[in-house]
Amino acid sequence: MAGRFRHLPSLEGLAAFESVSRLGSFTRAADELCLTQSAISKQIRALEASLGTPLFVRKARGVTLSKAGMLYQQHILPALQGLEMAGQRLRALQHPDTVSVLATHAVSQYWLFPCLLSFSAEHPEITVHIHASNEMDASMVPDHDLAILYGDGEWPALGATPLIHEDIYPVTRPDVIKEQELSLEELTQRPLIQLDSSWNCMDWSHWFAHFGIRYRPPKSDITFNQLTLTYAAIQRGAGIGLAWDFMAAEAIAKGELVRVTDHRAITGLAEHLVFDLDRPLSASARLFRDWLIAKAGEGGVSGQNV
Repeated sequence: MAGRFRHLPSLEGLAAFESVSRLGSFTRAADELCLTQSAISKQIRALEASLGTPLFVRKARGVTLSKAGMLYQQHILPALQGLEMAGQRLRALQHPDTVSVLATHAVSQYWLFPCLLSFSAEHPEITVHIHASNEMDASMVPDHDLAILYGDGEWPALGATPLIHEDIYPVTRPDVIKEQELSLEELTQRPLIQLDSSWNCMDWSHWFAHFGIRYRPPKSDITFNQLTLTYAAIQRGAGIGLAWDFMAAEAIAKGELVRVTDHRAITGLAEHLVFDLDRPLSASARLFRDWLIAKAGEGGVSGQNV
């Protein structure tokens, strides 16, 4: 490459570096990028050769960034995000009636998707693309028109409106439990469907602590690392699990699930509809934003209290 940027590495090599550095594994990066592990290794070796320094420390189980790799990552990640954002903004100019929305899998499946069905019926001229990710954070919002982000709403660079206030309680199928209601002490003695506490989500230990009760899950309890998997297990009659009101309210109203106690953890946090304050919204994005806020104010598509 001649000219000012003749020393730039290949975009494929940078994408491989970003994926390996984030996942800590050549194998997982290869799976994510739909390449072979040897292809990823070759791209990383070429990148390291062009820079004249190792970017990773190879270990028996995975890799970690070297000091040079950590420094490189600080510069490369914003550059890649900027490239992606530039492309999305240009595509948005070509398709002004398309709206991109980022949300977690649970919010996408149990709240946003039902809303989208109603919105599409009212506004068939607007196409909404839902991007589901459980690894989303505030830094990813500028890559989309809108996002639904969990937290306290304090993000200086984002406009934020609460949509779904966090409300968590135990539920199960009616045929799983004979008692109409369990005390919290009785509940601690039951086999419970566990949610991996390493994920940014309330688990049973935190839920019981909300009511001043110490609880340690037994190793024998079934455990999932995704909220949607936990909820699917509840629906299939695997036991008692924690449910978020926006997921379970409709099933409870239909008699498909029952609450096992009147206790509920209302944390004060919420799922917020957010957008980048430095990125002007298209007319379609503004329309969808205002429609979602109004729908949440009405109680959502299934009447849950948000």
